[in-house]
Amino acid sequence: MSYRYLIFNKPYGVLTQFTDADGNRPTLKNYINVPSVYAVGRLDQDSEGLLLLTNNGIVQHKLTDPKFHHTKTYWAQVEGIPTSEAISQLEQGVNIQTYKTRPAQVKVLQNQDIPPRHPPIRFRAHIPTTWLEITLTEGKNRQVRKMTAAVGFPTLRLMRVQIGNLKLNQLAIGQWRDLTEQEVKAIIATYKN
Repeated sequence: MSYRYLIFNKPYGVLTQFTDADGNRPTLKNYINVPSVYAVGRLDQDSEGLLLLTNNGIVQHKLTDPKFHHTKTYWAQVEGIPTSEAISQLEQGVNIQTYKTRPAQVKVLQNQDIPPRHPPIRFRAHIPTTWLEITLTEGKNRQVRKMTAAVGFPTLRLMRVQIGNLKLNQLAIGQWRDLTEQEVKAIIATYKN
């Protein structure tokens, strides 16, 4: 069998699947015409950014199983200016419902060239926003949003920019491409560890 590995820059509002039971929301099918590939993990409808797709079930399993601790990096635009205490809480792990998140790497981003979202996030002149880079080794449902809300700075916009060493780089929103041979080798090396 010939394996395919694709990277996709998922726009806001697109479902991370090829069909929609409601039939009225955009899906991966609106962007990708490659048979038999499936998303590795998920990005919720309200999130944007890097999505890996493949028809290699072993890679899908190894990259999504939390026991392998693969890193995923997100840029989160949060409401307000997080305090050093809030950043420290995110780094140490946050209690969310019935579990505590694993420690994360967190830094404040400065002067990033981030394309606008369509539709744009709500804008309130009297409330500033801050972009954070958050790197996780787990991926629970809506985890970044829950983490930033738990420390008092709700996420307004969320983009995944990296999985392991695989980065979006200059891939435009709504575009996809096959991984390079070097990127495929790096992915395979990652899941063999």
